[in-house]
Amino acid sequence: MHLARRANLLPGDPGQWECGEPLWKRAPKRDDEGRPYVDFMLLAPGLKQKSAHEIECLARVVQAVLTRYEEWVVFADFNLKLNVLWVSLRYQPGVMAQVVASLRAQAPEFKLVAHHPEQRG
Repeated sequence: MHLARRANLLPGDPGQWECGEPLWKRAPKRDDEGRPYVDFMLLAPGLKQKSAHEIECLARVVQAVLTRYEEWVVFADFNLKLNVLWVSLRYQPGVMAQVVASLRAQAPEFKLVAHHPEQRG
């Protein structure tokens, strides 16, 4: 799992965070066997007004939570300009809810924007 955090003036290892192509070009859509990944987006209202230190702490919290689910997380992008965290997961019933709940437990400022309920036959 690689968490990409996009911003120009943030502390931390410059090689760890990157500016890249648009999300729709970078986020994987299917696994090697053609199964679609499930995605969700969290909004962090007011993040732009926080200090660089507070943003760095939040990014570390996000990374720690996502690392706990690294078996399922295939992509994550923390876009600080838009205040959005995008996460793509391998499909497993209940995993999306667990990841969202874990992120919100550690960072209650996150708001789930939208997702499609997990529907598989």
